[in-house]
Amino acid sequence: MTTNPSAELLDNLLTVAGQATAVREEVRVWSMSGVMSGVERVTFPDGTTAIFKYAKKPFDSEDRALRLAHTLGVPVPQVHASAVLDGWLGMLMEDLGPSVREADDLDGVAAAVILHGTRTAPPLPVLDQDRLRALPPRALAHLERLRKADRWQDADDVEDALGRLAQAAEARSAGATLAPFGWVHSEFHPTSLHIGERGWRLLDFARAFTGPGLLDLASWHGTIEPPHPVRLRVFLEQYVTAGGTPDTLAPRGGLTAENWALGWHRMWAVEWFMDQSIRWINDPATDPAYIKAVRRHLTDVLHLLET
Repeated sequence: MTTNPSAELLDNLLTVAGQATAVREEVRVWSMSGVMSGVERVTFPDGTTAIFKYAKKPFDSEDRALRLAHTLGVPVPQVHASAVLDGWLGMLMEDLGPSVREADDLDGVAAAVILHGTRTAPPLPVLDQDRLRALPPRALAHLERLRKADRWQDADDVEDALGRLAQAAEARSAGATLAPFGWVHSEFHPTSLHIGERGWRLLDFARAFTGPGLLDLASWHGTIEPPHPVRLRVFLEQYVTAGGTPDTLAPRGGLTAENWALGWHRMWAVEWFMDQSIRWINDPATDPAYIKAVRRHLTDVLHLLET
């Protein structure tokens, strides 16, 4: 595993920002799907502060997404400087200060309406119907690679579930480009919405893409607890009331909007977990945890997508 080059990254950023030195204070260091990342507050000699965030591939293009969002009028923290070193991204960003309260559902729908109403731009990857229905076959390809590496040997149930989903994917992915289709934050949770003295800002754009906005709305309540279609339906209705497109509530793929959203969001997560397992993490020691998460999500996906 690559040594964490945060000190060297920060030195590069300080040079770009015209600062000689800064005092570092850890705000949060975490392992995103096993990839180390961190957020620090840095204080300059004149007493001003900035946020220093660093992350490794595949989270190394967040600076571009944030700058794009800022240009298009989405409330996000401003990026003062960014640099890439050996596959690691470092950013110096605006310090938003302490949050005044946690984001609630009404804050979430207000932020989602603004984000989803923003015109999309070419640099973002696209998840349309073709790419959505390719998720189960892609996950099967990841499984094949894992098994060739003598891993995930007792996962016939995973293979069976993915095979069933691959067969149903064309019909169930219909409606993927129904509105809202555009910016998808993809890490859209209450913790990604900072509410401060000067209003709100959306954080954590490392995996933003162009796709079905329903995936953001499905992710808001998280994936730790079992999916709750009734609660999501209420959230979708709040979103429409707040100015989101009425098409949000339209059935798609032969399913209710809420079941479609929850099912495909979890399928998207499954493919991501399996891609992580073979490509970015590639550590057999993490297999039991990943297999457990994939099994849990696939059980939900089969039920939600009625396959």
